[in-house]
Amino acid sequence: MAMTRKQKVDMLRGVKLFAGLGPRQLGEIAALMEEISYPAQRYVVRQGQVGTGFYLITSGRARVERSDRTLNTLGPGDFFGELSVLDQSPRMAHVMTEEPTTMLALASWDFTKLLERNPKLTLGILKEVARRLRETTDHPAH
Repeated sequence: MAMTRKQKVDMLRGVKLFAGLGPRQLGEIAALMEEISYPAQRYVVRQGQVGTGFYLITSGRARVERSDRTLNTLGPGDFFGELSVLDQSPRMAHVMTEEPTTMLALASWDFTKLLERNPKLTLGILKEVARRLRETTDHPAH
């Protein structure tokens, strides 16, 4: 059964990225997000493709891979795709489901409009991008 708007808002409220946004803003985001389900072992995004969406996992698990190396495992409340949506550049990694997984997806054009109207959301995205960048540079692979 598809998530209701209220369920989407409740999910968004629990995601650090959306902290500080009020009910009206969360409702606006929820209204734009589409629920998508993937079977196990299915690519959601592929490295090298231009990204057209932001994804938030609501159930299941997915792994982030680059060059046949697993970089991270994602679960409910985790998100991906924000970097490609911000700069319209090719994806830096694959994301593949490990089990049946459901996500909320937000098209890049809607995501951009939200960022333009919501400084708190924009700041949250910038902080998350900076955190992820620091994580990769502070812990280089040897």
